[in-house]
This record gives sequence, C-alpha cells and structure tokens, in this order.
Amino acid sequence: MTGINFKVEAFEGPLDLLLQLIQQLEIDIYDIPMADITDQYLEYIHLMKEMELDVASEYLVMAATLLAIKSKMLLPKQELEVDFEFDDSVDPRDELVEKLMEYKRFKEAAKQLKEKESERNFYFGKAPMDLGEYDMSGKQANLDVSLNDMLGAFHKMLRRKKLSQPLHTRITKQEISIDQRMNDVMDRIEATRGRVVFEDLFDAATKDDLIVTFLAVLELMKRRQISVEQSGSFAALYVFSRGEEEL
Repeated sequence: MTGINFKVEAFEGPLDLLLQLIQQLEIDIYDIPMADITDQYLEYIHLMKEMELDVASEYLVMAATLLAIKSKMLLPKQELEVDFEFDDSVDPRDELVEKLMEYKRFKEAAKQLKEKESERNFYFGKAPMDLGEYDMSGKQANLDVSLNDMLGAFHKMLRRKKLSQPLHTRITKQEISIDQRMNDVMDRIEATRGRVVFEDLFDAATKDDLIVTFLAVLELMKRRQISVEQSGSFAALYVFSRGEEEL
C-alpha cells in the first residue's frame, strides 16, 4: 500500500492521527483492517523520528496497542477442550473503536463550539456601566426616592414602550451628548412650571436616547439641580427643579 503524506503538526494526539488515517484510507471505523492501519501508523512514527522530532509517549503506547490488537487478529482460533465455554465473540478492536468514537464526538462538539465562537465575534455589546456614583440612597443625597426606585421606574417605562427586548437594528455612529440632554430635561421641567412626571421626560424614538435621558436625570440628581419624589409605593414619580436652593 502506498504511503500517505501528513503534516506532522496537524495532529493533537494518537486518536486524532488514527481518525485521519481512517478517513484517508476510507476505512469503516467499525471494521478496521488492523494490518493496514498499524503499518500506516508506524510509518508516521518513523517519519517523526527521521525528522528528529520528539515522539510523545502516548504515540508509542498507541503503537504498542495496535501491534497487540494486530497480533490477536492474526492468531488462529484455538479449540479449547475445557469445561467452560470460550467467548470468541469479543472483537479485540472493540475497545479501540469505542475510544475512537468517543474522541470523534468530542472533536465534533469542539468544532461546533468554535463555530459558535466565530459567530459570536460578529456581535458587539456595550460594557456594563458602574452607576455607583449615582446612588442617591445615602444621607448625602437627601432624596425621597432611591436609585433602585429610579431603575425600577425606568424598567417599567421601557416595558410599556415595548423596548425591553433587544431591537434588531443596524449599528450606526451617533453622538448623543448627556450634557445637551441635561439641558433638554431642565428646559422641559421649567416649561411645566418646575414639575413634570418622570415618564413624560422619555419621549425619544430610540432606546439609546432613552438611556441617555435616564443618565442625564441621574446626573442632575447628583448635582442636586433636580429632585424626584413619590407619594407612596407604586405611585408615579415626579421630577422637580430645585431652583436657586443652595448646595
């Protein structure tokens, strides 16, 4: 049988090499011709030695295993005249086939995971933001609502606007200034005589605009330019201008 050329660095272990041999020789993995596969395997080992490459011990162990199976396959069946029945139905190749099939399953699973990783690389997400500096629940803030109340109200508003699920859209570069949005919020509050319903501030068309508006409200609260009040649990939130109140 003619030899097969291999890239030495292509194999991750003896089982990987055996699978490649089986594929190259178009062999039925459940009916492996041990003489042919062993000769090809040993040829690869000799090639590694000729190239002065270190042959890993696992390759040598597999070579010994193949030779042992080959020897068992070549030995004639003996008719044993003993008191017990000799089970000759066990194929010496069964254990090797089982290992090959298990390795093949793991290799295919790894390939699928690699493909999913490649697909995931085409998705880009915004990194989580640290909102700790906007936490107004402490004594310094002296507000009637906490950051958790604000986040809860914002989330409910998103659900009502049917924006809680990710939107399928094309990514475009768009500059949204928080400072400009802060001015817009203050203008909106002043236009309603210093008091506006929290949800009325969010009339933007996109989810990004809504998030920027929310961050602008938090920043204004941090600077104590506005205050947010709630008369009771589950009641509406109202945003007030603090006017000329000293900081």
